[in-house]
Amino acid sequence: MKTRTISAIVALAVFLPVVIYGGVPVIILAYLLALIALKEILNMNNLTIISIPGFLSVASLCIILLPQELIQHNIEFQLQLLIIMSFLMLSYTVMSKNRFNFMDAAFCTLSVVYIGIGFMYFYETREHGLHFILFALLVVWLTDTGAYIFGRLFGKHKLWPLISPNKTIEGFIGGIISSLIVAVIFGQSFDMHVSLWLLIPLTMLLSMFGQLGDLVESGLKRHFGVKDSGNVMPGHGGILDRFDSFIFVLPLLNLFLFQM
Repeated sequence: MKTRTISAIVALAVFLPVVIYGGVPVIILAYLLALIALKEILNMNNLTIISIPGFLSVASLCIILLPQELIQHNIEFQLQLLIIMSFLMLSYTVMSKNRFNFMDAAFCTLSVVYIGIGFMYFYETREHGLHFILFALLVVWLTDTGAYIFGRLFGKHKLWPLISPNKTIEGFIGGIISSLIVAVIFGQSFDMHVSLWLLIPLTMLLSMFGQLGDLVESGLKRHFGVKDSGNVMPGHGGILDRFDSFIFVLPLLNLFLFQM
């Protein structure tokens, strides 16, 4: 418990000042976190980042993470480069005589999309304003805290025992209820681009998808037989363990607040 607490304090001491400052440091942080997460997910499938597939995955990830202002919002340019990378990945299945097979190529491609989109929206959300990224962070944190407390106090019905045996339906609902605290505070204190009455159901949706993101990563770890995605944060696991919910929440938040 002591190790876990110290690790969390150190991580927050580095993470929060960068997020508050914004700008280029947030983009650098997003790249760093995404690259570590990519290494973790490839390692789960016994793929190393120091390899041709690993190099292609890193290059693809860096393309997805390119700031939109840098490429003047030319998404077509990114897609063209990603298509080239995908064909190179498939070509390597032949070069490796199928030691690196089609399923491995598909795994690398989907891993890059999964991680890349999540962390791209990390800095894109911050660009819209500090209160938006803090809103997303607090929704996830309050959801996790509420799910834990409600699960311990009232949990009787398993949510998805084959994937995450400790999660309960009561905890799932309690997490959603807890997240509404963030909706009320931010809805009354900041311009969130929507009214409070729309922010409340949006927050509930984000809370549900945040918990779904956690289940997705739990299912991934269970499939590959690993306890944690990594050990970069002692007592907490890896970057993917800490950001699995945000990877689902941030794109959804941007879709509803800035693109609709």
